[in-house]
Amino acid sequence: MGEETPAPPKRHTPAMGWFFFSPSGRIDRLPYILGLLFLTAVNGFLLSRLAAVPEDSTEFVFWSFVGFTTALGSIWSAIAIAVKRLHDMNVPGAVAVCLFIAPIAFLTVLVLCLWPGSSGPNRFGEHRNRPKP
Repeated sequence: MGEETPAPPKRHTPAMGWFFFSPSGRIDRLPYILGLLFLTAVNGFLLSRLAAVPEDSTEFVFWSFVGFTTALGSIWSAIAIAVKRLHDMNVPGAVAVCLFIAPIAFLTVLVLCLWPGSSGPNRFGEHRNRPKP
């Protein structure tokens, strides 16, 4: 009887849940920018829906609830992708608190968008755009 060849190890492909909700791992500049643009588009759409309906309608209540819950999720998502971007720069994720300090929040986002990440493996992961194993 011949020996069976073992199956190659499965390569873990990160999912959108990891990208938007987990602070583990690293991401490069482009995924960070695209993630921010996606969150902005979703929140912009919900805000436009809310602005388009009369305040005394049940539809306004519905869009208010959807907008509020989405805003909470968006805040966490923005933190999670910022932490991963900081990890790519070999900086601890706690620096993401700068996003909540109004005078430096814009500068922080600008740095996260423009500053290159560390080349090669670092203490937050071996590869970019992957969770830490």
